[in-house]
Amino acid sequence: MTLPSHAEIVVIGGGIIGCSTAYHLARDHKADVVLLEQGKLTSGSTWHAAGLVGQLRSSASITRVLKYSVDLYKGLEAETGLATGWKMTGCLRLATNADRWTEYKRLATTAKSFGMDMQLLSPAEVKTMWPLLETGDLVGASWLPTDGQASPSDITQSLAKGARMHGARLFEDVRVTGFEMKDGRISAVKTSKGDIACDKVVNCAGQWARQVGALAGINVPLQAVKHQYIITSKIEGLASDAPTIRDPDRRTYFKEEVGGLVMGGYEPNPQAWTTGLPGGDVPDAWEFRLFDDDYDHFEQHMNQAIARIPALESAGVKQMINGPESFTPDGNFILGVAPECANMFVGAGFNAFGIASGGGAGWVLAQWVVDGEAPLDLWVVDIRRFSGLHRDRQWVRDRTLEAYGKHYTIGFPHEEYLSGRPRIVSPLYARLQEHRAVFGSKLGWERPNWFAPEGVGPEDVYSMGRQNWFSAVGDEHRHVRENVGIFDQSSFAKYEMCGADAQKALDWICANDVAKPIGRLTYTQLLNTRGGIEADLTVARLGEEKFYIVTGTAFRTHDFSWIGDHVGKELDVRLTDVTEDFGTLSLMGPRARDVLAAVTAADVSNTGFPFGHAREIAVAGHTIRALRVTYVGELGWELHVPIAAAGEVFDALMKAGEAYNIRPVGYRALESLRLEKGYRAWGADITPNDTPEEAGLGWAVKLRKNTDFVGRRALEKINGAALKKRFAGFTVDNPETVLLGRETILRNGEPVGYLTSGGYGYTVGKNIGYGYVRNADGVSDDFLASGDYELVVAIERTPARIHLQPLYDPAGSRVKA
Repeated sequence: MTLPSHAEIVVIGGGIIGCSTAYHLARDHKADVVLLEQGKLTSGSTWHAAGLVGQLRSSASITRVLKYSVDLYKGLEAETGLATGWKMTGCLRLATNADRWTEYKRLATTAKSFGMDMQLLSPAEVKTMWPLLETGDLVGASWLPTDGQASPSDITQSLAKGARMHGARLFEDVRVTGFEMKDGRISAVKTSKGDIACDKVVNCAGQWARQVGALAGINVPLQAVKHQYIITSKIEGLASDAPTIRDPDRRTYFKEEVGGLVMGGYEPNPQAWTTGLPGGDVPDAWEFRLFDDDYDHFEQHMNQAIARIPALESAGVKQMINGPESFTPDGNFILGVAPECANMFVGAGFNAFGIASGGGAGWVLAQWVVDGEAPLDLWVVDIRRFSGLHRDRQWVRDRTLEAYGKHYTIGFPHEEYLSGRPRIVSPLYARLQEHRAVFGSKLGWERPNWFAPEGVGPEDVYSMGRQNWFSAVGDEHRHVRENVGIFDQSSFAKYEMCGADAQKALDWICANDVAKPIGRLTYTQLLNTRGGIEADLTVARLGEEKFYIVTGTAFRTHDFSWIGDHVGKELDVRLTDVTEDFGTLSLMGPRARDVLAAVTAADVSNTGFPFGHAREIAVAGHTIRALRVTYVGELGWELHVPIAAAGEVFDALMKAGEAYNIRPVGYRALESLRLEKGYRAWGADITPNDTPEEAGLGWAVKLRKNTDFVGRRALEKINGAALKKRFAGFTVDNPETVLLGRETILRNGEPVGYLTSGGYGYTVGKNIGYGYVRNADGVSDDFLASGDYELVVAIERTPARIHLQPLYDPAGSRVKA
């Protein structure tokens, strides 16, 4: 077949992700799609994938994506006539210790929160289901009956046939060699067999996705890692419908195949394939190829597997598969529109669960390509979660190998990565170390999570219950409530928008009214066309044509790209990232004004500097941007300091604050403080799936003003209608309870939602959680108030009390918790 000269959408890569995306673009959207594969379909890494299909993840949206895959695979053969090898065998996850068992109890609760039935089984029940297993060391196992397995090549060929049936054109033996660019967009794909003009490109090139992206100046941070598994000869007594097994404490997995077993694992010492050095790319000519068998490296898995299934010791090994798989620095796959190029979309880096993800990932990616925005909350896999840091291939390699090694480790709450640190530090790093700071990392920035008192080791000790920092964080929390604390929040993402049309651009982008006088500060959401919350930030007006935008550390690339994508090209607007230009010191607590007044001649009285205002003031001889705003529910300011002056300003505040008992405070206290005040966290409590009205933030939307903005039409359609879900707070009295999020909310004994975040409020002395209460017939005040509530925490029901107002009032009148 001859390549066409033009296509609406070009999909690059003929593995399961590319074929699924082409299938959904053609089937659901009747798009003009061309798929290009440099070799043969499946010839990269799809053909040698193990084919396990699991569904449960910690994100409701990603779980929905994986459940869609299962539903698609069930019916695909009937549509295309090609078998997929799908078998719904169910999956057993084995637990050999108390922490793993607690993890499974939490997973079982999460599963029920997401509408899935995960059961917990005894060792005897496991033995009945899988007689060949050694179960003497088991505490128990989780059982998800709707998981299964499939043939990766068969599914992909079936999707490819389906794509062709719906009009997509697929071409093999065509290598992409470059892109023709015009005004920062791709106008044509250059290939080994000619050029194709196009409107959009979808990079599903698997382990080549980084290199394909680089041809257009786009960064796709992934790393190819060698992953091995074996296929055994027939094993006597192994049932053909035996459940798949994940044995994470032994770092291995198993599935039945033609009477034998597929067995592989995730070792703590993985082997990278490619490097960041010259010549370290994935070679183009790697069609249906594998690495040499490496039994020395695989021996660690073999020993563990034989201990679990003794029959393996006498089973023959028919084949060892040692092939590359693409992994990412955080273990989540990559979807979405590239921040560097508005018409290249990416679907790559599937961390060896591309088969489980393939159907659903193609579905949402196709919708994303057509609409220009994600169809649901896909933040955890959005390519815009990365930053310039992720262009460092050595850093990506090191972090990805650590993530691979954690694939089967226990998922302790609040666990931090260790590799590649410290990477980015504020000027206060050494000073905070002297105060015994215990740092965490966010998008490469070192940030103090808590400060260890004398006699307490300055490090995290992870557990499933209360961790070693719990008491110390409580002291920090109370200090901010009673005195004054200083937070180093220099990692905040910061932008400036300037130009004659800056206000016009922000009027369109922001849901709240930013058309305020110079010196005013606005808290606002940015919405998608469905009315969902895409960002949550503050905008300070510094001049007629100058605005200062501050958002969360992790959202730097995402929010900058979202704003830039929604500024009309005809407008006179300049958007600049100034994150590294300013350090941020948040001065918070009832004595904050006393400290600030002692270091500046500016009027910082409530009359002279009201809440929601921004001023330039002088501190320690430096001009700083002071924003009167709080995320902790106390009097306070964010002080945005020229980065080189951050140390001097910090020293001046600490010296002046001695009289008021000032102390540095960390992010874990910040989290506890915001929970008591009911402030929402984007990515958890508020997401693209939630509207401001559902989130209790309708007051921050300018619907009464005759100004159009992104999402307004969607909100107007539902304005006044009964809300089917509403954000609410909950407290639990039991001091042993640990709330983390995803716990099921029961109303009168029936599930009505799940927590989006959770923690402990030291002032109110209660466990605090937030989540959405759902009811198809509407969630009124009466509906909320009239129910009896419980939370399901690690499968145990515990009484809870609902709250529709903040638990803490800085004036001293606290809502009864």
